[in-house]
Amino acid sequence: MKKRLYLVRHGQTMFNRQHRIQGWCDSPLTEVGKRQAKAVKEYFEEHGISFDHAYCSTSERCGDTLELITDMPYTRTKELKEMFYGELEAESERLGTRDPRECETYYLRFGGESSNAVRDRMISALREIMERNDHHSVLAVSHGGASFNFLRGIGADMRTYADGITNCCVFVLEYEDGKFHLTDCIPNPVKG
Repeated sequence: MKKRLYLVRHGQTMFNRQHRIQGWCDSPLTEVGKRQAKAVKEYFEEHGISFDHAYCSTSERCGDTLELITDMPYTRTKELKEMFYGELEAESERLGTRDPRECETYYLRFGGESSNAVRDRMISALREIMERNDHHSVLAVSHGGASFNFLRGIGADMRTYADGITNCCVFVLEYEDGKFHLTDCIPNPVKG
């Protein structure tokens, strides 16, 4: 039986607007970020999409985004957190790298995490969630880098996302027989 996962990146934050590296450090949603989350809620309502369970990263920006999308109870889980950038947390994005191959090891020298470690924990966590018997339509709110690495790990065509994943876009995935398949990406109408 096919199940469905709706994976959403959090809304725009203050650090996003300031072009700061934001992994495990946190910053609040901006007014634009709040409008982005409300636009996701409206999309789900207009299309009659409901969820039997909801999850998010332990980062405040993800919890705040989820609470603007739905008022249902949810579970926070560390495995859905963004990549840890070590000493580069909260620094200018100019100090980072956007090259996916370089990300595999680049942040390790700063005490951070490899993109492959993020990929593996995201796949493991989302697979475990989707394997639960009563989980047929699941909402999960995570992060841009974590979502990118998850999608890369399941074999999605990443050329579309070479310039990054926009705030509050929605990835629609089918899950069956232990495998994820990306079926759609809904961009957010509220630009950051």
